Formats: sequence, structure tokens, C-alpha cells
Amino acid sequence: FENATGDYQIELASSCYAWFGDHYVYFDKNLSGTISHGAITNLSGVMAKKLFIWVSITSMTAHLERGVIEFRAGFITEDVPASLFQEIPVCVDGVGEQLRGAAGVVRELGLLPVAEL
Repeated sequence: FENATGDYQIELASSCYAWFGDHYVYFDKNLSGTISHGAITNLSGVMAKKLFIWVSITSMTAHLERGVIEFRAGFITEDVPASLFQEIPVCVDGVGEQLRGAAGVVRELGLLPVAEL
């Protein structure tokens, strides 16, 4: 962690998946970003499954006055109830790895008009 800039890097023992309510989230082994009061920006290493596609989460901002955390994936945002984060979910290896990989292949081959968000 770099105190002057808020930049951080975290290395987990392995990549894993977790459920936050009905949101399925992938955590890469290496996570990084910039922490500031109430927000994480320049986030790398976190993806969320939306329908059939995995999208990269690029920032999170707490809006505690509204009781939500705003997640941003490129220009798309979604507010998620802050109450989902009161308990730490179990992070496990999952079948989702194959699905995340398949979505990446579809995107890389240009089979769908979906950009990395």
C-alpha cells in the first residue's frame, strides 16, 4: 500500500468466486487499485457476471446516505445495497472459471458486439 497515493496491490492465495446476494463475483489472484475516502478507483482483478457476460469492475463508490455502493464497469453503473457487504462471503473455486473464460474467448474473437467494460 502506498500511503501518499492510495495505490494498493493485493495477492490472494488463488483466484476465487463469491456470491454477494444474487451477484456472482470473480476475484483474480492479483488485485490492485487506488483507495480514497469512500471509493476505490482504477480497480483491477474483480469481475461480476451480468447475464452471460463477465464484466470488469473498474470502481466502487460508497453512497452510505442512500445505503448503496455504486459499482462501475466502464460507463455502466449499478447500485447494490450496502447491506450485502455486512457479512464476508465464502470465496471458493468455482465452475464459473470456465464460464468466465468462455466469455473472454467470445469477446476476443469478436463473435458478439461486446467490449471489455
